[in-house]
Amino acid sequence: MFTQSEENYLKAIFHLQQQTDDGVSTSSISAHLDTKAASVTEMVKRLAEKKLVDYQKYYGVQLTETGKEHALAVVRKHRLWESFLVDRLHFNWDEVHEVAEQLEHIKSIKLVEELDKFLGRPAYDPHGDPIPDAHGNMPEVPKKKLSQLRKGDRGTCKGFNDASSSFLKYLAKQQIGLGTAVEVVNIEKFDESMTVRIEDEEVQLSKTATDNIYVDQ
Repeated sequence: MFTQSEENYLKAIFHLQQQTDDGVSTSSISAHLDTKAASVTEMVKRLAEKKLVDYQKYYGVQLTETGKEHALAVVRKHRLWESFLVDRLHFNWDEVHEVAEQLEHIKSIKLVEELDKFLGRPAYDPHGDPIPDAHGNMPEVPKKKLSQLRKGDRGTCKGFNDASSSFLKYLAKQQIGLGTAVEVVNIEKFDESMTVRIEDEEVQLSKTATDNIYVDQ
């Protein structure tokens, strides 16, 4: 059994590892969790003692196979609870992250399995993120960003790198969600902001926004 804090660290390291081929720096963990660097170093050492991470100073942190297994279990619970909150309790997609952060620490394996079965074994959560199965396997997700498209290109929104409430509310205002079809109308050379067409409306998106939207062509 692990503490909530240990599970939060394992999940954070897992997410950060998806963005790099190298070890995850303690500074990036600190920024991700909004905690002090000294606290991160202390926790990483504790996780290393439990054989959940490999840690070498100056080379960063990587999950061991055991650590990855536990991290995926937490990610699985988080994304299943988000799916339940949106699909069954009709929460808005920007309301569920913090609630799921609490529910992901429930220990009952049977409850998680029954939840998965009750939901029809979804492959993706409401934000387009893949849900690990009971064995830690996940479907592939598109990794092409909207910002990589060129003028005249079309794509369909399949996921979002930023799942914060503020970003999801922003997307909702722009009428952008999973499955939204977009066409690139124009790209500004100055700041790489983008004008996209959604149905019959044109929407202006910043480079920050288009970097956080994944599309399938």
